[in-house]
Amino acid sequence: MKIKAFTLMPMLVLLSFFHLSLIACRKSVDGFTLDLIHHDSPLSPFYNPSNTPFERLQNAFHHSISRASFFKKKIVNAIQPSIITTSVDGYLMKISIGTPPIDILVIVDTASDLTWTQCEPCIDCFEQLAPIFNPKSSSSYKTIGCNNKICQVDNGFLTCRNNTCNYEAIYEDQSHTIGDLSIETFTFASTCGENISIPNIAFGCGHANRDSFTNNAISGIIGLGGGNVSIVNQMNKEIKGKFSYCFIPLELLLDSSNATSHINFGDNVVVLGPDVVSTPLILREEDPISYYLTLESISIGNKTLPFRSSKISPNDQGNIIIDSGTTYTFVPFDFYANLEKTLVSLINATRKNDPSGFLKLCYESQNGTINVPKIVAHFTNADIELPTTNTFTQLDECLVCFTMLQDDEIAIFGNLAQMNFLIGFDLVANKVSFLPTDCTKH
Repeated sequence: MKIKAFTLMPMLVLLSFFHLSLIACRKSVDGFTLDLIHHDSPLSPFYNPSNTPFERLQNAFHHSISRASFFKKKIVNAIQPSIITTSVDGYLMKISIGTPPIDILVIVDTASDLTWTQCEPCIDCFEQLAPIFNPKSSSSYKTIGCNNKICQVDNGFLTCRNNTCNYEAIYEDQSHTIGDLSIETFTFASTCGENISIPNIAFGCGHANRDSFTNNAISGIIGLGGGNVSIVNQMNKEIKGKFSYCFIPLELLLDSSNATSHINFGDNVVVLGPDVVSTPLILREEDPISYYLTLESISIGNKTLPFRSSKISPNDQGNIIIDSGTTYTFVPFDFYANLEKTLVSLINATRKNDPSGFLKLCYESQNGTINVPKIVAHFTNADIELPTTNTFTQLDECLVCFTMLQDDEIAIFGNLAQMNFLIGFDLVANKVSFLPTDCTKH
């Protein structure tokens, strides 16, 4: 099988030039879709043509390592559950809050449940391009009292002071956000001329925020994890606990300025079709926010390699995190060694070192092509064939590398492996569904 590998760009995407569109233009919220613009695509105001693909790859690598480190701390250090992730290697979306609504740009994080944005008055805030949200200018803003049931959830970052529910979220790089847990109206604009407003969404109104981001376009985070405060659970009445996303292959960002990825919310975005495969979604007690799947094995060609869980996930069930904010896929050392050994035995190409030392398995490549055997990830009840573009990336004109990394403490199914799949999360049925899809057309 001869497939053209692609040049990797970082997985941070920007939504400053995007629109939201309803799947159906109705007064009820059956579903809505957001277009996602890659941070380094020509559509992005942060596009820097002077950056080389290798420089972007280095950034993505460091972000992935930081993200994996966050997951390890999050599970092991259970006495500090307020330590969460910045998801700087993930995706962004534009939302509107307040009455009248104002636009804010936030990071999408499937491993956090708290949604927050910077708020006036700012005791200590980082610079952002958009105006900082001022609660006094909104008629729908309210703080949450200590007796509210959402404030009594033992999630580690909520406290009570002066009969007001407060939050304090500390990030793995020691940046932070501190403020009031409040309720507000969140608005999503549609291309059919209607605005969908959802009232009484709990979010963090941050008055002291240490900058943890790489640019000043970002106002905060939107939490799509499995926790009670997650906006997915808060909007359950409207979206029925369902959301999905479809990430375009990165090489299209080099060829087409109009290609975008998408995230979908609601009952109308259920992943259906004869080619759909589904696997149980596992929410683990020690980490109820992240989404876990059960990876049973990976086959390369005709050889099947049983998956051995990481030290931090010794159980057979729920042994790998599916994450939208990590570029690379992480697997335990011994399992990676078997993967590499098998690939080396089946790939007829000249080995070559990655000059940065980041990626272990690289090959000399002419014109960005490489012959790779079929690779299939076998999850419980779901066999997912991973195209070469999901497992190998071209670093330059003469170098192609395998994009799985080794880590004995955590296993993560990264977003590079998820590209050109429509992936649906059903938090009611507790399943994740995969459908091979041309994400430029979805």
